[in-house]
Amino acid sequence: MNNTKKENMNQCDYLIVGAGFVGSVLAERLASQKNKKVIVLDRRDHIAGNAHDRRNEHGILYHQYGPHIFHTNSDKVFEYLSKFTEWMPYEHRVVGVIDGRLIPIPFNLTSLEILFPPKKAARLKEKLIQQYGVDKKVTVLEMLKNTDPELSDLADYIYKNVFLGYTTKQWGLSPEELSPSVTARVPVHISYDDRYFQDTHQQMPKHGYTKLIENILNHKNIEVRLNQDYKDAQKKIQYKKLIYTGAIDEFFDYELGQLPYRSLRFDFQTYQQERHQSAGQVNYPVSHDFTRITEMGYLTQEQGDKTMVAIEYPMPHVPGETVPYYPIPRDDNNLLHEKYLDLAKEKAPNVIFAGRLGDYRYYNMDQAVASAIAIYDRF
Repeated sequence: MNNTKKENMNQCDYLIVGAGFVGSVLAERLASQKNKKVIVLDRRDHIAGNAHDRRNEHGILYHQYGPHIFHTNSDKVFEYLSKFTEWMPYEHRVVGVIDGRLIPIPFNLTSLEILFPPKKAARLKEKLIQQYGVDKKVTVLEMLKNTDPELSDLADYIYKNVFLGYTTKQWGLSPEELSPSVTARVPVHISYDDRYFQDTHQQMPKHGYTKLIENILNHKNIEVRLNQDYKDAQKKIQYKKLIYTGAIDEFFDYELGQLPYRSLRFDFQTYQQERHQSAGQVNYPVSHDFTRITEMGYLTQEQGDKTMVAIEYPMPHVPGETVPYYPIPRDDNNLLHEKYLDLAKEKAPNVIFAGRLGDYRYYNMDQAVASAIAIYDRF
């Protein structure tokens, strides 16, 4: 190969770091709508980021980095992704082990009737409807402030048995050490709707997330390079603009300090049975070191003589050793991220930081796609 061809291979309009949802959608938009040449780098050996799925030795499709359930109220996001995948309807249901019984999560009227004697459950149900209405959602914080002692006691019970233990395991911090917004989001559903999500579109990609991302990236103007670390590869590539979906603090070599994340460890188990659990996800708010067990067959709608579950253990994130999953919602962490954004304006004005790690914000998949489309629209 002559030198000219080698140079052309390492020239592009946009260099995108990260082949997850945000990086892939931006690559597709720029390649298909603006006819830009795009090189996508990823340090892992696969595309699709944390949504990556693959088959195990038994042929079972599983989510390597934990359960990913697609749901959205955005017609725009759903229509965009529908260009690249067929869908299977799926409504996620979660149960939690509370006082030795399985109850629907989030807490609802069915949960109430399972946990309390019939007369007390009926009385609480009537009070909840009178106070808040039918088919409504109320937060635990709002219920704790209720002047009716039975309702505030119920809120305290939900807080301690459904929220407190799970949150402490998930974040390694007490609720008081986290942003108040975390507790403020804990819902109680005054209905018998056992679905975990109530979004307009609740679907799963028929052939998996990796295939979906593969289809998004399948364009003549896009080249994907795996097992490529940005700091090594960028020295060889000539580009006009950089889109970076990795961790913003890592980009600047932790100049201002590390942004903390929580990570996860998964224990994948295969059982010789069609189904192992009564629901796709079982939460363990109080007992055990793990937070939840997810059965992959519910999510993928595959069924055979074997089934696979993922047992999920939250843990601290160690850069270079573990995967950063969740930005930790604390005010001081957000302030540090803002300082990194100021540093980016000063030292990297030609770089667009995006995605969960660039924005230091947890995105659902639809939010990730929406953020990528919004960035493209600003171009």
